Amino acid sequence: MLQDSNNNNKNLEKNFKLMAMSAVVLLILFLYTIYKSSSHIAGNSYYVGIGFLFILLFLALYLKVKQEKVRAFFNKNKKINKETTSFDNELTKSKAKISNEDLNSNIQAVTSNITFKDVAGINEIKEELEEVVDFLNNPKKYLEQGVKLPKGVLLVGPPGVGKTLIARAVAGEADVPFFYQSGASFVQIYVGMGAKRVRELFAKAKQSAPAIIFIDEIDAVGKARSGKSNDERESTLNELLTQMDGFDGDSGVIVIAATNKIEVLDDALLRAGRFDRRVHVGLPNINDRKKILELYLTGKNHEINIEKLVNETAGFSSATLATLINEALLNMIKNNKRILNNDDILIAKNKLEFGKKQLKILDNRQKEILSIYQASKAFISKTKVALFDESVQKLNSTYPSYHELCENIRRDLAGFIGVEVIEKEKYAINHEDLESASKTAHDIVNKYKMANSVEELLTDIKNDLRSELSQNSQEINRLKNIMIKNEVITKDDI
Repeated sequence: MLQDSNNNNKNLEKNFKLMAMSAVVLLILFLYTIYKSSSHIAGNSYYVGIGFLFILLFLALYLKVKQEKVRAFFNKNKKINKETTSFDNELTKSKAKISNEDLNSNIQAVTSNITFKDVAGINEIKEELEEVVDFLNNPKKYLEQGVKLPKGVLLVGPPGVGKTLIARAVAGEADVPFFYQSGASFVQIYVGMGAKRVRELFAKAKQSAPAIIFIDEIDAVGKARSGKSNDERESTLNELLTQMDGFDGDSGVIVIAATNKIEVLDDALLRAGRFDRRVHVGLPNINDRKKILELYLTGKNHEINIEKLVNETAGFSSATLATLINEALLNMIKNNKRILNNDDILIAKNKLEFGKKQLKILDNRQKEILSIYQASKAFISKTKVALFDESVQKLNSTYPSYHELCENIRRDLAGFIGVEVIEKEKYAINHEDLESASKTAHDIVNKYKMANSVEELLTDIKNDLRSELSQNSQEINRLKNIMIKNEVITKDDI
């Protein structure tokens, strides 16, 4: 690199000298011609030529004096050109390094015909991912500014909310090859086979770059390592970490992964430089469900009151809504009908409720109880809370204070105490909040030695919450009504 720079400087200086010498020689020849043929000179053309040569000579001398600035200008332009072509060079180098052994696999890319318009009710998520699409379509725009996008995007959310569909939509919008693998496919019986499959996947993607790798249920292979064993799963995870370190943000390969158990993932996967960006995909709220149902019913002959159906399907994921409409259509065909109606929807709902015990199908009373629970958490935390959020935003400090740890316990217990205060009765709603509060209390007492008794600490916090929520019961009921109506409470509502 240094040698190339020196060569460029020498060539530039040589050109300056040649330019100046040429101007001097031409000027001398021109003056000599005028001297010998002065009697034949007519008009101003000769004098214009002399003026031009003087300008040329002056320009050569000026450039010689300012050659450092000129050299810097050309070097700057050359650097920009190098950056704009680095994407193609990086792809070429990346493909050249791929071994033929890794390419001899049955892993094949698919072309996704799904775009964002086929995925309803995820406006916030679309905004998060649109720049990923733009990067894949127009990488030079980012590379000219020295911007590199995250290597990995982690989609976090419960089953059935459309994480795979979203990843396919990103690939469809960018019109790039889409490599789909489940985490379970890397878990092999024979030692080394899982790691080999990871290498093959990344080799194929690099060969087809720009491309998207999507790893569904990454927790199957990405669970935190214990450090006490070196089993097949851990060797596979090590290979995945190595591969994600082995390409830069301008390699043209973006890894998207999905999980509903982010808490079990290894910290090395979540650190900067791997899955830099996390996108939370929750259950659709009332507005999202309306858009999803409208999309699924487009082109169908139906007499369904969508507004009514939206209110009756609280807790349905996008996949469940798709199944609901599909089951209703099957029932319509079975009865030789031409128009989908509410009877078909009712039969389909009964099938879903009977066949999936974990499905949250709430009646009005259950929705009211859950709304009080979530409204109480929103009031205490002063953060955005949706009806089906499984947790609430916590204070996350590197060195948490006693007050911050107690505040996280308050946020975990607010829902239980709020329902108890408003309904005058205890309800079993979300045991994970109780477990989280208990764990934090144990850490305060046993790990950090900030208090003497777990039970005493929890009792004091519960009593404080009862007092605060009782004094603000009207506000809790107001937030409850907003939650029932919109299925979400924003910061502006609090």
